[in-house]
Amino acid sequence: MEQHHTRVLIIGAGPAGYTAAIYAARASLNPIMLMGPQPGGQLMITTDVENYPGFADTIQGPWLMEQMLKQAEHVGVKCHYDIVTDIDVSKRPFVCRTDRNVVYTADSVIICTGAQAKWLGLESEKKYRGFGVSACATCDGFFFKNKIVAVVGGGNAAVEEALYLTNHAASVVLIHRKDKLRAEKILQDRLLKNTKISVIWNREIHEVLGDNNPPSVTHLQLKDPLGALAEKIAVDGLFIAIGHSPMTQVFQGKIQLDLEGYIITNQRLETSVPGIYAAGDVQDKIYRQAVTAAGQGCMVALEIERFLANKEC
Repeated sequence: MEQHHTRVLIIGAGPAGYTAAIYAARASLNPIMLMGPQPGGQLMITTDVENYPGFADTIQGPWLMEQMLKQAEHVGVKCHYDIVTDIDVSKRPFVCRTDRNVVYTADSVIICTGAQAKWLGLESEKKYRGFGVSACATCDGFFFKNKIVAVVGGGNAAVEEALYLTNHAASVVLIHRKDKLRAEKILQDRLLKNTKISVIWNREIHEVLGDNNPPSVTHLQLKDPLGALAEKIAVDGLFIAIGHSPMTQVFQGKIQLDLEGYIITNQRLETSVPGIYAAGDVQDKIYRQAVTAAGQGCMVALEIERFLANKEC
């Protein structure tokens, strides 16, 4: 059986994981990074990125992740394309097993597995993802200045996205499959008082319609709760706001998670198990930005360095 030992094992390869790896490598901790099922995370399905500091021109999400990978490899990070299937946190060194039957032992672990947006599951939604369909208003709202956009959802996230989009869009349509929202009352009041927002009740999205050259969203075909086709509305963009799912299945019962499955950490990004830390969207359900994830990656690597020094590993 193939085995590896490292002082720092990083699980996940997004902005948090790459940054943690770069800092750990520069501290001579010789980290190993397990890339997981989707190296690069959600930025791999993000086209134009304008809010990551350091770039005067628009960059592409996959390109940014490629550059982070190259930088990590340049400073000596060992990047393994493995997926963790089990972890033993009962004692140090921690033991991780992967889908290739490889065993990794580690004096410390940084979990950066991220979170995935919940999608509607439509083929047409997938077709226009990154070309008018988004799951992040903060990331992509700027591209819809003075345009018409729709938000689907009924919780706090959907209402907050709709309110945020009024800073850019000419008008916002909130589409909800029920006749009342789940969001907090104060958010509902703000939404309903905003003259740039209208609400379509008791409707779901049947299909996303658009052009192909270049790819762009033009309309949404709606349906009623029973599945019958309803109205078709003209929009320039669609924002899915029905929640996120943290990638923490393998850690259930091993470290403390909240009711939504996010890893619980303290201010130093320590989990409930000493020596195991978490950074990025796997523990952050508020900001969910590449730059905040990268910042946490830096923080957690510095914390790991102190932890290992104190333990004299």
